[in-house]
Amino acid sequence: MTTSCIGLDFGTTNSAVALATPDRRVQLARFPLFGQARDAARSVVFFDPEDLVDGWVGRPPAVVGNKAIERYIDCDGEGRFIQSTKSWLASRGFDATDVFGKRVTLQELIALVVSDLRWAVEQQLGGMTPKIVAGRPVHFARADDAADDAFAEGRLREALALAGFTDISFVFEPVGAAWHYESRLDRDELVLIGDFGGGTSDFTLIRVGPGVRAGGEQARKDAVLGTDGVGLAGDAFDAAIIRNVVAPLLGRESEQRGAMGSATFPLPGWVFVHLERWHQLSMLKTPASLRRLRRMLSQAVEPELFGGLVHLVEDDLGLQLYRAIEQAKMELSRQDHTRLVFVDDELVIDAPITRSEFESWIAPELGEVEQAVDRLLRATGIGQDAVDRVFLTGGSSFVPAVRGIFSDRFGEHRIASGDELTSVAQGLALHGLDG
Repeated sequence: MTTSCIGLDFGTTNSAVALATPDRRVQLARFPLFGQARDAARSVVFFDPEDLVDGWVGRPPAVVGNKAIERYIDCDGEGRFIQSTKSWLASRGFDATDVFGKRVTLQELIALVVSDLRWAVEQQLGGMTPKIVAGRPVHFARADDAADDAFAEGRLREALALAGFTDISFVFEPVGAAWHYESRLDRDELVLIGDFGGGTSDFTLIRVGPGVRAGGEQARKDAVLGTDGVGLAGDAFDAAIIRNVVAPLLGRESEQRGAMGSATFPLPGWVFVHLERWHQLSMLKTPASLRRLRRMLSQAVEPELFGGLVHLVEDDLGLQLYRAIEQAKMELSRQDHTRLVFVDDELVIDAPITRSEFESWIAPELGEVEQAVDRLLRATGIGQDAVDRVFLTGGSSFVPAVRGIFSDRFGEHRIASGDELTSVAQGLALHGLDG
């Protein structure tokens, strides 16, 4: 290929974009956050009511990415802050949300984030190229079958088109990570890639190296021996902390009084399910949902608990809660215990967590990851000893229990990692040069 190629990694939590030129040089667009340039942008959208003017028609103006976080914090939580939109792609029951009385579709929300990435390429990396290789998970979050995956990919394609991209091809995200890993090799290797995002964990067994690259397009296709994946990762680990630490402090398993009489019954479970899922928590701040929550609060037996949840939704504090949970997870990756600390004017959470507790909470998810790795090895007929290297990327690859799945099978000496938030985007751009 004689033209440049864009690699786009639209992630559940973070997104990155890279440009590869014919000389195989790869550049990443950078995104400032509080004065510091970063190689990834947060996949978030913020609608600030201060941006509205009388008589506004159509979708409300939005701020996206790292700029959205800065604006949201400056606004002290006013407005709508929406994150983890990628997790909705396979959900046929979600088409749009209400923002200040206007209907905004899922594709529009995603296109807002991707348009900012596109603008960064144009401004920082020397203009646009029509060729874009976009990553997609092996299995989208909450996709039950191949039809759900195809539906999700179709919606993602629509969003990329809304953002102005025309020549779009999709490549599995772990394959993109493999191309990035290959760029450092001087010999061929059989590599197991583990890509841990916010919503999905994906794996591929692939042969990479200068010899494979020299074999041309067909050798590249033959190099991918197999893929597997599960629709859970970092968000599921966050949900486990919310379920076991946060939700009990906000009224889970407490009760409410009936509208008539003195009988009591448990608060609805759906509220706490939404609390566990970042993409659903942000959708609770709609007029209809807020009315339901306030009605439940008026009937709650322990309003001092459930009132904290209502406050969390009303003041759109998902980002602050997420940051507190993320901090606790990072500390548990370095030490055996920590405290989850979340402080707001009307809500204070300060609770201890041990690494052993956390690992017990995420044991089902770890089991699914193990099963996916084992399925991949069985399906390809590749023994553990035949794998030269295991390359782990993505934020959740830092979790010791996740890394332990691979060190137990392959040995710590065969594990490599690096560029956890950008390896996929860089590899996708290189893939486009060869495809």
